[in-house]
Amino acid sequence: MKPVPPVRALIAEDEPLLAQGLERELRTAWPELQIVARAADGPAATAAALAQLPDVLFLDIQMPGASGLDVAAEVADEWPVAGPNEGLNEGLNEGPQEAPPPPLLVFVTAFEHYAVAAFERAAVDYLLKPVTAERLAATVARLRERLVQRHRSPPAPPGANAALVRQMQAVAAVPSAARQADEGDALPQKIRIIRAAVGHRVRMIALGDVICFEAADKYVNVVTEAGDALVRVSLRELAQRLDGVEFTQVHRSVLVNAERITGAERDEAGHYWLALRGLARPLKVSRAFSHLFRPM
Repeated sequence: MKPVPPVRALIAEDEPLLAQGLERELRTAWPELQIVARAADGPAATAAALAQLPDVLFLDIQMPGASGLDVAAEVADEWPVAGPNEGLNEGLNEGPQEAPPPPLLVFVTAFEHYAVAAFERAAVDYLLKPVTAERLAATVARLRERLVQRHRSPPAPPGANAALVRQMQAVAAVPSAARQADEGDALPQKIRIIRAAVGHRVRMIALGDVICFEAADKYVNVVTEAGDALVRVSLRELAQRLDGVEFTQVHRSVLVNAERITGAERDEAGHYWLALRGLARPLKVSRAFSHLFRPM
């Protein structure tokens, strides 16, 4: 059995005193743990996680720039994936290397309903503020056990990161979905026509005419040969309502009409770029979904 490497972690917390307190408690509960990065907002946490590739992420859920849930989804989406003939140091004459597994997630929050939803779906554990030594010790025990299991298990198959992306997207949607259930809202109806506002006019766009959907903050950009249009709906909700046309997720924030895909080209960094009928620009495929376009 290969030796277990040191465990590396990232702490994302926008309150400096709370971040220092969590790190201090971790050094007591888990002396051999290496804190390789700290971040005070969502974008910084995402960048640090993708640069350092730690084993564990301690994520505050409410942070400036992006929530901990959004950070977890984006990290899963862009986490490096090594497949056949593909490696992390490809092009450096060092040969293919095994990609590290996605990080284990621990959410830290003052609001229990967010953490419970995340814990039930994807996280190893959640911690409520203020974090106590006893509760953190239980979390450390869970993480140790999960890491041992991971070390003994075979590498995750291609597409595992894509499944994690969808899982984290579902986690982020849980609070609104729970509110809908509480209020007795009916399930959204399936649609075949997109009603998009363009100035004072409403465009009726058949799904077959859509090249792709791109998430943009609280809107989704509907891309067609006749021009783009915005709809005020989340990409997650829209994806659940599409009917009659097959759309493929190629990025955390992008769905493409499968019938519009004419090919894919791989660049020197290992990313795939799609050629879509009716779209002049190429469309980037995130690493989590790159397995969909590798040669058979």
